[in-house]
Amino acid sequence: VCSTGAKSPGAQGSGAHIPLQKIRGASVLFHVTKEPGAELEEVSWGFGPESNYRVLLKVRPGTDAPTWIILQDKYQQRVHVPNMTSLRIENLTSEDSGQYRARISFVGGIERTQVFPLIIYSQSITSVWCNVTLACHPGDKEDLNVTWESKGLPRELEHRVTPGPAPNSWTLLVSLPLSQPYTKLMCVVSNQVDQKTATLDLGEFCAHVRETGSQGQAIAGPLQGILWAVVIMLFFLGIGLYVWKTCKKKKNMETEQG
Repeated sequence: VCSTGAKSPGAQGSGAHIPLQKIRGASVLFHVTKEPGAELEEVSWGFGPESNYRVLLKVRPGTDAPTWIILQDKYQQRVHVPNMTSLRIENLTSEDSGQYRARISFVGGIERTQVFPLIIYSQSITSVWCNVTLACHPGDKEDLNVTWESKGLPRELEHRVTPGPAPNSWTLLVSLPLSQPYTKLMCVVSNQVDQKTATLDLGEFCAHVRETGSQGQAIAGPLQGILWAVVIMLFFLGIGLYVWKTCKKKKNMETEQG
């Protein structure tokens, strides 16, 4: 980003300038303006308010490097002078906030000053969350038990996985940061004779949120088909167990009669 020290609209002649806003760690380029054909004699760069600023360095035509006046140890590795009219500062810190001044000396004794206000902000990092509602739909069977298990979920995030309130305990509400892309959630459906597990990889589900930055809730559909198969299997296992017990009881009765 290049700043030319332009004054804000409506503040002409007031000395007010538009501040340039940057985040910590970024870079900034200041560029002074001059009349076409004007011959520069020297440009000095300073830092601080008008009443008490300090000259950092001076640049003269025909020199390969600027002449440092003060704060060379603090700025030298981060400050570059691409040309006679420009100054670039890299890896900005909070201490770099303030007013930078370029005092331009022209051949013939004319001098002008341009001001470059700079504000440095700390970068705001906001966690992006993946909000998911998982649902197991095993049908109307009352003899089925459903439990939820997680794999790879840190203990401090366990409170972010909450079973739904009764009678909707078949649902699970999940709100996790995208920094946990490999968490797997398992819905375990069981009865007295068998147990089946359906697993959902949240990493795959939340990939769209990570790529697009979109937020919201979604219903995890893959579980439903799997769990229906589980219910059907458990239903037939139940019938098989009932038929086997009935046949065995009938056979015992025939033996007693004989």
